[in-house]
Formats: sequence, C-alpha cells, structure tokens
Amino acid sequence: MADGRSLAAQIKTRHLTLLLALDEHRSVLRASQALHMTQPTCSKLLSQLEATLGVALFERHARGIATTAFGDILIRHARAVLTELRHAQEEVAELRSGLSGRVAIGTEATSATGLVPRAVVLLKQRFARVSVSIELAFSETLVHALQTGRLEIAVARVQNLQDLAQLDYEPLPQARHAIAVRAGHRLAGRRRVTLRELAEQTWVVPPPGNVMRSALTLLFLEQHLDFPRQVVETAALPVIMGLLRASDMVAPLPEQIVTPECDAGRIALLPIRLDLRLGPAGIVTRRGVALSPAAQAMLRALREAAGGTATGLSAASVGERQSPDAGISAARPK
Repeated sequence: MADGRSLAAQIKTRHLTLLLALDEHRSVLRASQALHMTQPTCSKLLSQLEATLGVALFERHARGIATTAFGDILIRHARAVLTELRHAQEEVAELRSGLSGRVAIGTEATSATGLVPRAVVLLKQRFARVSVSIELAFSETLVHALQTGRLEIAVARVQNLQDLAQLDYEPLPQARHAIAVRAGHRLAGRRRVTLRELAEQTWVVPPPGNVMRSALTLLFLEQHLDFPRQVVETAALPVIMGLLRASDMVAPLPEQIVTPECDAGRIALLPIRLDLRLGPAGIVTRRGVALSPAAQAMLRALREAAGGTATGLSAASVGERQSPDAGISAARPK
C-alpha cells in the first residue's frame, strides 16, 4: 500500500467520481454509462485504485457489485473530498462574478420557528446577496449531512459522543416541551392531567429512532406505564397541527412552536409537567473544516440571534454590507 504522500499523488478526482458512481449504481456497466466512459476504462480505474491501496473495495457477484468495509471507508472520504472541491469551485466562481456566496444550513423543528428565521433575517439585512438553503430534519439526519459535507452548519442535538469528537458544538438554551391538544379537547379545561390518563389517548409522535420518541418511551417506562398503543407517526409540523385541530389526538411539542396557535385559541397545552430531558440543541459545525465566507456570516448571525447564549469563539468578520439579490429556499424532511 502506498504511503500518504504517494497515495495523494496517485489518486485522481476521476477515481473518486468513479467510486461514488459504483456505490450508487452497484454495477460497473451502469456506472460507466452514467460517467460516459467505457466499461473497460472503469474497470481499469478501479483496478488501479485497489492496487494502489492494496485492498479490495468491491466484491463482485452475479447481480453486480457490493462494497467491502474498505470500500465504505474510501467512499465516505471520497464524497467529502468531492464536496469540498465543489464548494471551492463555487466560491471561486462567486468571487469572480462578484456574488457573495451560498450557505447550506439545517435545523431541527424547534429552532426552525424561532432562532433560524431570526438569524436569516439578520444575515439578509447585512449580506443581502448571500443565498441561503435551509433543510428541516431530525437532528440525527442533520448531523450526518454535516459530516458528509452536504451542510455547513446545523442547529441540532448531538447525542453520540463519537460524533462530538468530529464536531464543534455550541449549546443553546434548552427548549421546554408540553402536551398539545385542540382547544376544545375534553382534557383542556382540567387543572391536572396524569400521564396514565394520557396513555389511553391517540398520540402523534416522531418515528422510532428519534431522540424525542426515545425520551417519551423512557418517560412512560419510569412511571411503569406501557407506551401508548394508538399512535400516528410523523415529524411534519403542518401534519401534526392539522391532526390536533381536527381530532382529540395529543402531541408532545416544544412550547415555542405552539405558542402562536395557543394565542389564536386553536390549540391548548395540558397541565402536566413534561420533563423529556432531550438535552439542548446547539449550533454545530465540522471541527477543523474552514467555513466559506457566507457560512461564517451565517454562523455569526446565528450566534447573535441566540442572544449571546451560544458559547464559542466569535465568527470572523466577513466583509461589508451589500445590495439586495438572491433568495432563500427551504426543504422539508422526506
């Protein structure tokens, strides 16, 4: 196997591009067609790469190919390298054309209604030509997107200690949660409601694997109760609010999210203390990875919108105010 320096000299971007195509298509023929190469050329490139590394990256079988453990490692790093190269190309193009850049951020639901909108407004007031892409998803999904380079900044919870070793995390104040119901719900006027009573209700909850779902399960176990059997699983806030308004279902939600609905008289919060102990969300970036100027501006705006409650080093100054242009796009979790 080649050492680090000679490896860098021998592996070219076409090798990395081929790796991602093979991972996606699981066939040398289909990968070669996607890359507009001949199949022998793709096979030769793969053989060169495996010979350089001294390991097999794919296993061949009758229906195509499958990655080995070595292949999984290299593909993960190849994706990160190509993402960084794409970002570099975008920054160079933006600098040449006078644009101020683009930043991709992700947020969990609580911050999506408060912190992130405030931060984006601040950013656009100062750097109106920065284009912002916002992804709304579970914290687990956001952390993975950050690690692969698809996002530059995430507002999320980091539960895995191994992830923390690769990330810079600036905790935010912890959100309070409550049980939300429609305003006319039979339990809404009560002075006291117990978790045992609520166990018989139909709950709207996130899917298994989500941190809130795990915390809810633990809460029921601690009170020697079975988790509700009647559930609707979704993390889409419009769907949750629609279900609450149209039925007697109950849902655990951050108080910050439902406050406007409560003020409008459409939703009520039940009188029960909901200590989910989710841990605070935080502003998360990749450790040791330099942010683009646009991402530095976004990070600074997030810290300011958080009111100085996020701990960490101040973002570097990123230039002068600019004239209006560009826009904001938002993607919902699929």
